[in-house]
Amino acid sequence: IPGLGSISSTASLVRSEIAVRPDFARAADLGVTSAAIGETLRIATVGDYDSALPKLNLAQRQVPIVVRLADSARQDLAVLERLTVPGARGPVMLAEVATLEMTGGPAVIDRYDRARNVNLEVELSGTALGDVAKQVQQLPSVRNLPPGVRVVEVGDAEVMGELFASFGLAMLTGVLCIYIVLVLLFKDFLHPGTILAALPLSLGGAFVGLLLAQKSFSMPSLIGLIMLMGIATKNSILLVEYAIVARRGHDGSDGRPAVAGMNRWDALVDACHKRARPIIMTTIAMGAGMLPIAVGLGAADSSFRSPMAIAVIGGLITSTVLSLLVIPVVFIIVDDIGDWLLKRLRRGRPPAAPQSSAP
Repeated sequence: IPGLGSISSTASLVRSEIAVRPDFARAADLGVTSAAIGETLRIATVGDYDSALPKLNLAQRQVPIVVRLADSARQDLAVLERLTVPGARGPVMLAEVATLEMTGGPAVIDRYDRARNVNLEVELSGTALGDVAKQVQQLPSVRNLPPGVRVVEVGDAEVMGELFASFGLAMLTGVLCIYIVLVLLFKDFLHPGTILAALPLSLGGAFVGLLLAQKSFSMPSLIGLIMLMGIATKNSILLVEYAIVARRGHDGSDGRPAVAGMNRWDALVDACHKRARPIIMTTIAMGAGMLPIAVGLGAADSSFRSPMAIAVIGGLITSTVLSLLVIPVVFIIVDDIGDWLLKRLRRGRPPAAPQSSAP
């Protein structure tokens, strides 16, 4: 994979070892188990466990007695082959049930989730982690792994996978909290849905911006999407709230001039006309603030902050333009649905019984 730095592997450190390969058919005939072979070699080369060692009792302490082969004998395979292993029919020489040879093996055996594993540590050198993970999955050696071998992402790759897996739940929780606040604000269950219709408009612009800038969809991009949720919702609130207030009008009871209520179409046109300026000003101010981060100005590393700024700028552009066009349409559809539901509820209610006057 081009563009990567140093790559280290825990399997790269190899040291000499003695490989013991039992002849299972011959061992079964002689009643020798693999555990017995391993126990014999362990006691002969490194000694028994401390709890099983005999002790020399002195006046003040006990001294364990370790019996094992000399260090020079461990290098002589002929000596090890002459060791006797307990069997069902009596002691058996190790050479009769196993083959010993000098080989090389890993210096350290690591385990992950109780399974033996080999760790590969890669220096990204500015390359996006998501792009590297995709290229690794496309390697022929990874796609054609032998049976019993699999790839498990750990470290930063594991954290990124967990982040993407939980991001959908976090987004859903954020949208639900926004909806609850809007219901309490507008005292209505339908028009908060009109406001939340601006969220998909901003997400599309963020993805297009990342695509045009050739940036990966990573954790900074997710942070930018969360920022967009608040900004797009605020712009939609400006439109919907003004349209609702314009339809209701004002009776002048609080001392302010009385204003007659508008019909739905005039209220929406007036809202788009008068709220377009603050919405565009907010977009320009936010985009200007994010532009230096998007182009990578400054001494800090821009590989983390640049995708976030690009996602915010792209989402702001599309949400600003489409909000003035789509939100009024959604407002009309939701308002028609509300009127239809209200009529259905009124039809379903039984007529009130007439009250009879007393004679």
